[in-house]
Amino acid sequence: MSGIGIQTRGSGIARIQRAKGGSAKPGLWANINHRKKLGISRPKSKSTISPEAYRNMQRGFKAAEGGTPAWQRKEGKNPEGGLNKKGIASYRREHPGSHLSLAVTTKPSKLKPGSKSANRRKSFCSRMKGMKAKLTSAKTAHDPNSRINKSLRKWNC
Repeated sequence: MSGIGIQTRGSGIARIQRAKGGSAKPGLWANINHRKKLGISRPKSKSTISPEAYRNMQRGFKAAEGGTPAWQRKEGKNPEGGLNKKGIASYRREHPGSHLSLAVTTKPSKLKPGSKSANRRKSFCSRMKGMKAKLTSAKTAHDPNSRINKSLRKWNC
């Protein structure tokens, strides 16, 4: 017979979490830490966890998920603002069907008025200036090294 907070079998952590209204199944990491606290953890030689799962657990499960895509990491970002080619390629892999392309870095005076790239630049600048005004703090808006200011500079906004 079991009810909320009452359990005849199973780990103590599951019982505590059910009593608090949490999920019925705690994670593997929670169970290992609970056993360690109680002093009943198994030695690594008698562990029921595979060595690969244990390594993934120590890394924070990044390897199991495939890691963070390049467009979110430093190597996918251009130091002058925006994404580099590697970042754009990883974004396209993550979001199939997207039409993300490189920034229009040509000076506005060199662009033909009404051309596709001039219109793209104009649209990007108006959209990002609105984001800068509404969605950033005063500190970020005035910081020349913020990602939004770098991208606006790169697009010649």
